[in-house]
Amino acid sequence: MGFFRTTARRFGIAGELVSFFARNKRWWMLPVICVVLLTAVIIIVAQSSALAPFIYTLF
Repeated sequence: MGFFRTTARRFGIAGELVSFFARNKRWWMLPVICVVLLTAVIIIVAQSSALAPFIYTLF
């Protein structure tokens, strides 16, 4: 459990989130959050680049 405490201190909110998932055995939520964050990054990048028409065809 010491690993999770030091991770929480080093990475702030992200570390606290990982620590919460570890304590409550919610590891299955990590891939869901990663996919949501990746989708958000793709949408933000698509709005401000010339690749927008190609990225929008993915959705």
